[in-house]
Amino acid sequence: MPASKLKRLGGRKPDQLRSIRFEADIAKNALSSVLCCFGKTQVICAVKVEDSVPRWMKEQNVGGGWITAEYSMLPYSTETRKPRDISRGKLDGRSAEIQRLIGRSLRAVCDLSVLGERTIWIDCDVLCADGGTRTAAITGAIAALEIARLRLEKLEKTSLPLMRGFASAVSVGIVNGEILLDLDFSEDSIAELDMNVVMTDDGKFVEIQASSERDVFTKTQFRTMLMLAEKGCREISHIRNKFLKKFWNPFLRKKIT
Repeated sequence: MPASKLKRLGGRKPDQLRSIRFEADIAKNALSSVLCCFGKTQVICAVKVEDSVPRWMKEQNVGGGWITAEYSMLPYSTETRKPRDISRGKLDGRSAEIQRLIGRSLRAVCDLSVLGERTIWIDCDVLCADGGTRTAAITGAIAALEIARLRLEKLEKTSLPLMRGFASAVSVGIVNGEILLDLDFSEDSIAELDMNVVMTDDGKFVEIQASSERDVFTKTQFRTMLMLAEKGCREISHIRNKFLKKFWNPFLRKKIT
C-alpha cells in the first residue's frame, strides 16, 4: 500500500495490525479463559458449561446443544467510568448487539449437534477499551472455545468434534479519506466509515458490518476494505493458531504453520 498521509500511533502502516496477544487461564474457575489483546484493547473471554439448553429448544424439540455469549464493558475499561448495565436496569443496546454478534460468530463454526443437551456460555468482559472490542472478543472467544473443547474431550475421554473451523474478526475504516486496518479508538472516533468483518480461516464470511458515519462510500472502496480485512483476518488466525499450538496434540492434529 502507498505510504500513509496519517501518522498512526506506533507508526503503523495503513494495512498493519496492532500487536495481537493471547494469554490463557486468566479466570481460574472457568473451564477455559483467554485474554485477547488488540493493542491496548483487552478482553477476557471465559467459558462455562451448563447441563441444560434454553427453554425454546425444548419447546421446539430442537436436538443438540447451544452456544451463547454475553458481552460487557467493565466500568474502568474507558477513561470515563462506564456505569454497569444493572445500575440502569437494562442491557445497553450496543452491548446487546455485540453479544449477539459474538454468539452468531461462534455458532457459525460449530456443530451444535455433538453437544447433547448442554449450553456453552462465553462471557466476554472488556478490561480496557481502545477500539475493536467486538473483534477482540470474537477472536478471543474462538480461542477459548477450542481450549474448552479439548478439555471436555479429556474430561469425558471421548472425541468432541465441535469445531467445524475457526474464525477471526477485524475492523477496517476510512479516516480522513484513507483506508485503515484495525482501528484504535483515536481513529474509530473520527472515521467516516467503520466496518467489522468476521471471516473463517478457509476464506468464508460469517458477517460483514459496514456503516457510513458522515459520507457514502463506493464499491471500489468497499472491495478494497474487504481485501484488507481478509489480510488482517489471515494474520490474526496465524497468531491465534501459534497460541493454540501448545494445547493441540501434535499426533492427532495437523501441523499448524
